[in-house]
Amino acid sequence: MDPLSQRYLWAGLVMAIYALFCAVIFRRHALRNRPVGVGEGILVAYASQTGFAENLARHTVAGLIGAGQSAWAEAIDRIDAARLSGLTRALFIVSTTGEGDAPDHAAGFVRRVMGASAPLPTLKYGLLALGDRDYTKFCAFGHALDGWLRHQGAVPLFDMVEVDDGDAGALRHWQHHLGQIAGHVHLPDWTAPDYQEWLLTDRRHLNPGSPGAPIFHLRLTPPPGAKADWQAGDIAEVGPCNPPDLIAAALVDAGGDRAETRDGTTRPLSHWLAETILPAGREPLPHREYSIASLPADGTLDLVVRRMAGPDGRLGLGSGWLTRHAPIGGPIRLRLRRNPGFHPPVDDRPLILIGNGTGIAGLRAHLKARAAAGYGRNWLLFGERTATHDSLFADELAAWQASGMLTRLDRAFSRDGDRPVYVQHLLAAAGDTVARWAEDGAALYVCGSLEGMAAGVHAALTDILGPEMLEEMATQRRYCRDVY
Repeated sequence: MDPLSQRYLWAGLVMAIYALFCAVIFRRHALRNRPVGVGEGILVAYASQTGFAENLARHTVAGLIGAGQSAWAEAIDRIDAARLSGLTRALFIVSTTGEGDAPDHAAGFVRRVMGASAPLPTLKYGLLALGDRDYTKFCAFGHALDGWLRHQGAVPLFDMVEVDDGDAGALRHWQHHLGQIAGHVHLPDWTAPDYQEWLLTDRRHLNPGSPGAPIFHLRLTPPPGAKADWQAGDIAEVGPCNPPDLIAAALVDAGGDRAETRDGTTRPLSHWLAETILPAGREPLPHREYSIASLPADGTLDLVVRRMAGPDGRLGLGSGWLTRHAPIGGPIRLRLRRNPGFHPPVDDRPLILIGNGTGIAGLRAHLKARAAAGYGRNWLLFGERTATHDSLFADELAAWQASGMLTRLDRAFSRDGDRPVYVQHLLAAAGDTVARWAEDGAALYVCGSLEGMAAGVHAALTDILGPEMLEEMATQRRYCRDVY
């Protein structure tokens, strides 16, 4: 082959390789940014002024894909109502800019889509709102989008997550929800919590004999010198153990709780493990979130944890560690996270507390806060399985009733009687009274399971109060939820 032909051949090969490279890049970009409504999956729509929301959308998609879900990211200005109506699940990550405005590129979506009606009865969505509390209209675009979606009949997968100035705790809360919608998987934290080592001082089984999974009341004390400051409604982020920790804990179960040290003395084996094996073998694991069931004045941070198990009998990552393997007197890695959306009312308005199961934790903290403030007219509606085995904190509730602080207590036990009764049935039966309390300015707080209870309670409240009033109460922070 002559030199000129060789040059043409090499040039052709280079062009072919370049074309193949471009095709691969284009296909990857197309898969990551495929159009809304094409195939099954989760749309992650973003409205970004500085690029932060877009970056979070990319992280969200990567996490969902890593958990086996089909997902893609797309700028919100590329979405219209017709394409939204073809989806079953969507996540929105939106910033607020200036004094409550949508990002510049989202102006068309606000005008064309949010400015009209677009029935979305099949859409389930989650929303991450980014903002800055230094501005009066904090997360205003997120709130506007959430309200519009609800008006169109879309159903929230969980309550909107607000992020104040990039708060890492709120972003971990978003990741917690992603793990739930991806099939209760363990997604790695984007930023690991800055844990402190609290001590597990007590663990008590609350419902022995219950047909449901066991529930435990745990008490923890802070590290010496640590500032233990939280409000009712706040969250404890717990760093579970890793497999080496589980092995060490199993040794405690099998061999007792005494160990001989080098100087010939004996000490609790759990303490020795906590100071030697555990620190050496730790790896970062996804955190678990729990409602705090006490106030700082109690002297302990209390949790109420149900021991969860999978189909194979394997215990949950967090609940197994807290309720079985963590040694009494040993360390629990924990970080406090503010949850301002579930903080108590700032005044003495009437309060209706609604929940089930381990949701009693968050409600108990609110009752303690009301008692400490001397605020009466409190009403608790709570559901569990059986009156005999699942009357959680019955003595405390009876004492609050006797003092007059707890005006009314309604409990539903689904396994007692001929027909199952749930907390939403209690609400429906007392609908006239609920409406009167709401008209008197009452706030409604819901804590417990997202699946079943939260949806049933929301439906019952919608029937009693009407969707417009319930939405107005949510805007006024009079309808607050901590559901999981």
